[in-house]
Amino acid sequence: MEILTRQHYADIVDSWIGKGNIIALVGSRRVGKSYILRDFIQRHSQDEIINIIYVDKEKKDFKTIKTKDDLDAWIEERFVQGKHNCILIDEVLEIESFEESVCSWYSEDDTDVLITGSNSDLLSGELATRLSGRHVEIRVHPLTYTEFLQFHSLLDSDESLMTYLNYGGLPGLRTVGLDNEEQVWAYLASVFNTIILKDVIERYNIRNVPFLNNLIAFYADTTGKLTSANSISKYMKSQNENVSSNLILLYRSFYSEAFLIDVISRYDIHGKKIFESNEKIYWDDLGLRNLKSRGSMDSYIEKVIENAVYKQLSFLGYDIKVGVLNAGEVDFVCTKAGQTVYVQASYIIAEETTREREFGPLEKIRDNYPKYVISATPYLTKRNDNGIIHLSLRKFLTEGL
Repeated sequence: MEILTRQHYADIVDSWIGKGNIIALVGSRRVGKSYILRDFIQRHSQDEIINIIYVDKEKKDFKTIKTKDDLDAWIEERFVQGKHNCILIDEVLEIESFEESVCSWYSEDDTDVLITGSNSDLLSGELATRLSGRHVEIRVHPLTYTEFLQFHSLLDSDESLMTYLNYGGLPGLRTVGLDNEEQVWAYLASVFNTIILKDVIERYNIRNVPFLNNLIAFYADTTGKLTSANSISKYMKSQNENVSSNLILLYRSFYSEAFLIDVISRYDIHGKKIFESNEKIYWDDLGLRNLKSRGSMDSYIEKVIENAVYKQLSFLGYDIKVGVLNAGEVDFVCTKAGQTVYVQASYIIAEETTREREFGPLEKIRDNYPKYVISATPYLTKRNDNGIIHLSLRKFLTEGL
């Protein structure tokens, strides 16, 4: 099947080539890191100056590469003096002591090293220490809505949007197809189980697997709600499951490090400080969230829309917090390059009580930063409501703020 270029990532990767950095693509399994490497190969395969050396630890052809010595031997055999060598290593964490090899080859003249990993500690420890900042980390997200339309040859419509909100943006769905719902959910279940097994259970030697599964289902059901480890512990005890808040925090960190979820802190808008308790959880992929949720799409559509807005803001490069006011809450306080925007996410704003809930907190903020309400309200595109921009979800996902 043809490899479609994810232009956002292609531009970022190409901009770092030749600048003496290790380029690390990080993100959940099946989110498209390998796809970006293969696209790089496709785009540069005819470049006579570049010599590409590729290792994919998820393919059987590379199973014999288990240690740094194996990796060094593979690269040495294919390294070409006088050319610009680009070394691409997919799922590098599965190679023992890979740090030594990566650092060694990275120091060669006219050499770039691109690596991928499915855990956030890829650039921690020895590798980060030895590189002393000579690396760039690129977070790879699931397909955005516009990429989803491109990958599945769909037109922008309410129906396409609902399909995206339901199935999410894993690139592999392009091979599966969207016509057979049973196959879609089977694929998503396979991806989820692989992440849980390889990046959580095996990596951290988890023994309490039933609770691990119960906790992630809880996070699916409480997407976008303020939670704390203490409140979850009390809830679990009410369900006859006695677990400590420390264990909950530990398991939550495992999910976060595997890029299944993001943990968002609260921010006091007036006091300009970050609270240390009660965070919100958002999922990296909407389809995986829906897979683990114990309800119908109708029952959780508002949570999914809020999660979709969060993911798009994250993709756009914003640092995101939950805004806290004396009376009320702002879903997202977003900062980038010294600028701030406030964003509320909602399903349909048809009644005055809903309008007050979404617009009221923004009206209480007295600074001049842009303020948005994003919703799936029918027939809405974009309008200014007393200085607050009410933007349709489709317009936001295709055009941004």
